[in-house]
Amino acid sequence: MKQQRRFAEKQLVIATHNKGKLREITALFDGFDFTVIAADSLGLAEPEETETSFRGNALLKARAAAQASSLPALADDSGLAVAALDGAPGIYSARWAAPDGDFDKAMQRVHDELTRVGAKDLSAQFICALAVVWPDGDEVCVEGQISGQISWPPRGNLGFGYDAIFQPDGYHRRFGEMAPPEKHAMSHRADAFAQLLQQVFTPSDANYPAKNQSEPLYPLAILPA
Repeated sequence: MKQQRRFAEKQLVIATHNKGKLREITALFDGFDFTVIAADSLGLAEPEETETSFRGNALLKARAAAQASSLPALADDSGLAVAALDGAPGIYSARWAAPDGDFDKAMQRVHDELTRVGAKDLSAQFICALAVVWPDGDEVCVEGQISGQISWPPRGNLGFGYDAIFQPDGYHRRFGEMAPPEKHAMSHRADAFAQLLQQVFTPSDANYPAKNQSEPLYPLAILPA
C-alpha cells in the first residue's frame, strides 16, 4: 500500500475565489512553514464545477489549480445540506446565491422552500471536502461535517454564506453570531482540516494551534506526533 505523501513544499495555492473561504483557510495555516498563495493573485480562472459531489468538485478545482500553477494546490468544496429539502442546496449552495453572491437571497430561498414543503424536521449539515493535489498527480481528499438546525430569522454578521441561519447542535447561537476562533474550533472545515493534519500537513510551530487564536482550532489529540 502506498504511503500517504506529507507536504514538504514551500508554497501552497488556495484554489478559491471566495473571500470568506480564503480567509478561513488562510487562518488555518497560520503556524506552518510555507507560503499560502491565493488563486486570484496568480490570475487563475475558476473551473466550472461539473461534478456531482463535494469531493468531486474539490478535486476538480485543486487539479485545475495545480496544473495551471505548477504548484501544489488545495481546494474546498462545501455547502449546506438540509434534510427536509433532500440535501439541497448541497453542491449548489453557492449557485443559490448567484449571480451576485447574494446569500441573503439564498437564505431566504432555504426558508421559503422549507415553508413550501411544510417541513417539521429542520436538521441540516454543513459539509466540507478539502482536496490537495500536487502537480505530479498525487492527491488526497477528505470530508468533514457538522450537524445542526436551520433557524429563522437570520442572526449575526460574523460569518458568511449561510452562517446566519445555521445553529450547530448543542449551541444556542448561530455560526453568524460566533467569533471566528469559536466557529473554527467546531466547523465542518475544521473537521476536514484536522484530517489533513493527520494525513498531509505538519505544523512547524510546536505550539500550534496558532498563538493568535483565543481557543484551539482543533483538539490537540488530533495533531501528528
